Amino acid sequence: MANTKINAALLCPSAQPEMAGAAVFGLVQGTGTSPRVAYLDRAVPLTPELIAIATPVKPTEVFRIGAPCAGSCCQHFGQGRCGLAGRIVQLAPAVVMNAPPCALRPNCMWWRQEGVNACLRCPQIVTHMHGASAELVEAATPLTGAKLTDDSNHPL
Repeated sequence: MANTKINAALLCPSAQPEMAGAAVFGLVQGTGTSPRVAYLDRAVPLTPELIAIATPVKPTEVFRIGAPCAGSCCQHFGQGRCGLAGRIVQLAPAVVMNAPPCALRPNCMWWRQEGVNACLRCPQIVTHMHGASAELVEAATPLTGAKLTDDSNHPL
């Protein structure tokens, strides 16, 4: 079982807007099928005003959001590790040659667990992505083995 004190200090770079401590660390650019994250110089607390800016789409389609890792409360977490991070590194191609500057990196769960390999794939990750590749859909499948069925909206 993972030490929750250690996990509490780590940040999930694929957090949901309703999570405690949620902060925006990137803006989604590019296209629906080929998004790229533009990283902010610093993380900004996710406020109701920022959520309103994203309307009418979901905040997770516009922002990359980080929040404290939920640990064993997350469907992607098991055996002290983030399965999502591991599957992204295993299944998704690198999309940059160097790790982009990132305000979350010092405390990022993915960085801590997978190192630079996670960072080389991170710019293509959008929490709610329309038209996700088969590799990203597979990576987003939770550790429990539950299959995602809505091809238009896969949570990463």
